[in-house]
Amino acid sequence: MLTVHKMHFSIFLLLWGWVLSTECRVHRQGKEIHEVYKKGSRPQRQRREAHGEAHKQGSPILKRSPDITKSPLTKSEQLLRIDDHDFSMRPGFGGPAIPVGVDVQVESLDSISEVDMDFTMTLYLRHYWKDERLSFPSTNNQSMTFDGRLVKKIWVPDMFFVHSKRSFIHDTTTDNVMLRVQPDGKVLYSLRVTVTAMCNMDFSRFPLDTQTCSLEIESYAYTEDDLMLYWKNGNDSLKTDERISLSQFLIQEFHTTTKLAFYSSTGWYNRLYINFTLRRHIFFFLLQTYFPATLMVMLSWVSFWIDRRAVPARVPLGITTVLTMSTIITGVNASMPRVSYIKAVDIYLWVSFVFVFLSVLEYAAVNYLTTVQERKERKLRDKLPCACSLPQPRPMMMDGSYNDGDVNELGHYVSENGDKQDRMMVQLALGSERGSGRRKHQRYVSMRIDTHAIDKYSRIIFPGAYILFNLIYWSIFS
Repeated sequence: MLTVHKMHFSIFLLLWGWVLSTECRVHRQGKEIHEVYKKGSRPQRQRREAHGEAHKQGSPILKRSPDITKSPLTKSEQLLRIDDHDFSMRPGFGGPAIPVGVDVQVESLDSISEVDMDFTMTLYLRHYWKDERLSFPSTNNQSMTFDGRLVKKIWVPDMFFVHSKRSFIHDTTTDNVMLRVQPDGKVLYSLRVTVTAMCNMDFSRFPLDTQTCSLEIESYAYTEDDLMLYWKNGNDSLKTDERISLSQFLIQEFHTTTKLAFYSSTGWYNRLYINFTLRRHIFFFLLQTYFPATLMVMLSWVSFWIDRRAVPARVPLGITTVLTMSTIITGVNASMPRVSYIKAVDIYLWVSFVFVFLSVLEYAAVNYLTTVQERKERKLRDKLPCACSLPQPRPMMMDGSYNDGDVNELGHYVSENGDKQDRMMVQLALGSERGSGRRKHQRYVSMRIDTHAIDKYSRIIFPGAYILFNLIYWSIFS
């Protein structure tokens, strides 16, 4: 048993010695390889040193290069000495007012709205002034042109549009702003603007009216003591495009004026006016309003030639013309502002409506008088002692088939000029006693039924009165 344990211990010592010898041999070989690599050839050492330096400095691909566009000052700003001056103050602060000239080129007059009482205009607005802080040396005396980015860094006039509702500077494809600086400090500042401004319109003569609108330009902060605003070339400062046109208006003229505006809290300001006069085209309203109204009035006169007993023909005709006139009046007022005064078109339409309505009342009067007269005739026939000599009257036809001969059969009376008259001869046999004898005397009483004459007079009075009204109307408003 002891012998077995000794054998096991001997085997363990042998294995332990073999492991230690193997580890010593491997460690010695690795040390030799490291010394050979460290000593190596000169090109290899140079390559290793260069590789090490590259790792120390960083890779040229991964390292971020400086952005030259974000430098504190560009060349133009250095030339204009932007940082050397305080551009939050106007040029010549503390001295006399700086003159700022203005000229305008109207590109388009987009729309005129009667309902909103405004207009929309697109224009080029240009300002001219001198700022010696922006002067720069130049050998060829050439100006420098910039876009809108430099405008935010210098002083520019703070113009705004008085009574404007909406306005914006065009920004397609970039902000439509231009700044041009001369070597002596003269500045041109131009921008393209679309503005919607209020226009006080007078519709008392609509649609035969002429409107005058104004676009007003003024400095917001600087009074006349600090900024003198003026038209650069007088009335020639306003230029317009010859192709400007409007569907409803004829542009008669553009002109400029200058006035002073006073505010109780801030003082007096220079204000520039762009005035333009517009005359409305009448032909559209003649076709859409005046001609239909006139035709409705003339159509109502047709009832004067229709027999007075044709109730189903005359009543619907009158009602139709009245309703049509109401529709025309409603349509015109729907496209107009709700003003508190009478317009010229209202006068024409309402007078036409009155003529149409009177034609309906005329037939109502004729029908009523005819009914009253027929009732009187019936009472007279009932009171007569003998009506043998009288022809029996025909019954009235209410379906429109009545003619003048139906009445004329009562007396068969024809006037000298051949016109038939509505006449009925009523023979009254009245007995009277004179002296001792009794004689019967026959007296003839003539009663004329003349209700048909109302239609005859209306055929002349209505057209004549309407023609007279048109002559007066167009002589006043045209």
